[in-house]
Amino acid sequence: MAPTVRSLVTGTPPYSAAQTEVRAAAAELFPRLGARRGLLDVFANAQIETRPLSRPLAWYRAPHTFPEKNAVFVEEARALCLRLAEGALAQAEIAPGDVDAVVVVNTSGISTPSLDAYLIEALGLRRHAARLPLWGLGCAGGASGLARAADLVRAGYRRVLYVAVELCSLTLIAGDESKSNFVGTALFSDGGAALVVTAPDVPGPPPLLTLHGAYSTLIEDSEDIMGWDVVEDGLKVRFSRDIPALVRAMMQDNVRDALETNGWTRADLGIYVVHPGGVKVLDAYEEALELPGGTLDASREVLRRCGNMSSATVLFVLEEILRGQPRGRGLLSAMGPGFSAEHVLVEFPAASAGA
Repeated sequence: MAPTVRSLVTGTPPYSAAQTEVRAAAAELFPRLGARRGLLDVFANAQIETRPLSRPLAWYRAPHTFPEKNAVFVEEARALCLRLAEGALAQAEIAPGDVDAVVVVNTSGISTPSLDAYLIEALGLRRHAARLPLWGLGCAGGASGLARAADLVRAGYRRVLYVAVELCSLTLIAGDESKSNFVGTALFSDGGAALVVTAPDVPGPPPLLTLHGAYSTLIEDSEDIMGWDVVEDGLKVRFSRDIPALVRAMMQDNVRDALETNGWTRADLGIYVVHPGGVKVLDAYEEALELPGGTLDASREVLRRCGNMSSATVLFVLEEILRGQPRGRGLLSAMGPGFSAEHVLVEFPAASAGA
């Protein structure tokens, strides 16, 4: 029987800034790039209005060492993880002591012991719960983590807590005038999501959706497309301008293979839950799959409201779609470092959870 999602809670750190404010700060931080005609247009072209942040915008104007940034990451990621996990457990009507496994996804900071160990202590989860910390998956982590949580349920762990938390703003390197750092400054923000995935016969509220299968692809010779380079000032983003072209070239066949592996076809799909890595990536996804206009409106809305929160973002998109009480089969997709594509086949109930 297919695993079910019983709860979904999203949230952000306590601070935020308008994109226009971030643009002005970037012009000061990167004077050489800011002086180039049209380059600051990347902030408007990103179609982002507001960015949740872990610290007030003024904090980012000054340089910080990697240890300083990572200390902020641990502090704020722990606080956000705890708040979201508490909400997800309450929504799913699951007692902390009944959780059988914990999955935590992040890529934007380092914590050892890992964040799942912190949650076991802070929430009073079962000390024998299986722990699966996933690091380094980047934007693909939201989809991959959901797939692994479902795998754990299929393996007999009946109640799984899954948390994705990213504080991407902390990877800003003041004074680094590389184009990748500049583009990251225009896109990156902070947020997290928590879900409870259970076996279908576990008592509790009606399921929000059912998880039917997953498909993972690692593209050969692609590690230069996206990732971090570790430098003295922290995690320096690595971006390739070829990502939209890669999506156009591969996504149609990749989605077809993902569906065929699980006995589905494109005709089965009515809903696409897509990580909004950026406007151009969404455009490329639409073109590759020949999607009708408006199909990815939820992805664009999350991008507009929150920016790119790496792994957590696709779960914000899922929450946005759930507000419309969707019906039928869908595909949850994200791409990330590797370079990789991750898909999860999902099905929304025939009646709303409250019906």
